[in-house]
Amino acid sequence: MSFLRNPAVWLVVIGAIVGISCASGPSAPQPGTPAYFWAGANLTYKAGDFVKTADNLQRLMTLESEYATRARVWDTVVSSGLAQGYAEFADAYEAGAKMNRQNPAPFRKEVRELRSQAVTYAVQTTEDIHQFMALKKEDQIVLAFGFPAGSMAAPPGLKRIAGGILVQDSEREQTLQAMLQRGVLMSVCWAAGTPDDSAKAQEILKAAEVKVPRDTFLMAAARALEAQTDLFGSNKMDQPNRAKVMLGQAQEALQGVEETKDSKKLKDKIDAGLKKLSPKT
Repeated sequence: MSFLRNPAVWLVVIGAIVGISCASGPSAPQPGTPAYFWAGANLTYKAGDFVKTADNLQRLMTLESEYATRARVWDTVVSSGLAQGYAEFADAYEAGAKMNRQNPAPFRKEVRELRSQAVTYAVQTTEDIHQFMALKKEDQIVLAFGFPAGSMAAPPGLKRIAGGILVQDSEREQTLQAMLQRGVLMSVCWAAGTPDDSAKAQEILKAAEVKVPRDTFLMAAARALEAQTDLFGSNKMDQPNRAKVMLGQAQEALQGVEETKDSKKLKDKIDAGLKKLSPKT
């Protein structure tokens, strides 16, 4: 199925759908329009190609349309999951470099490249949440997507890589896709208010239109931002300013959330992280 991750293939697929639709009526989405990118996001999401889903959603968000708010929410969830998937895969390669002392260089190269990708999606998540907070406040948030492909279990290749085995490109690609799908699945579960319970999330997302309380979505967003700051620590990317921005955005997201045991625990964690990053006087 690797051909499905080729952007050109998806353009052909979407174009074919447009062509078929055009033959039966005038309502088909035209290339470059919001409806076109929305259709692309749905196609790639159902196929489990979340990198292309994010690409379609981010293209869509540059255009004014009725999809804008739903696309922003959806991209927050997808980009957050991709950031987690790339970051955790990089950690496995980092562990592998320590185990394979005779040939650590290929592992370290992977760490650099994977963390660079994780940074891209972590920054996008932060921007998405920032823009979401500026939108009109709604008590219920629409999740305009279904249950994603993927498994909560770590793929077998992850353990091999962390153990210092330099796997073949095909296994590396398969493991990466599984990690990205796993990250998005976990992110979807949090957004649906069912962390670590994919079966319950799947049941919830069977509905034609799913709405969750604003507090649920903001808690998921704040949790994601706080977790992703680990990527910018001194032992990884060493970008404290980015970590501070993300924690500040997480703090802002929690301001409108009703205080519970879980929200207070997360708020305390965020406050501690900000304090650690503040200059000592």
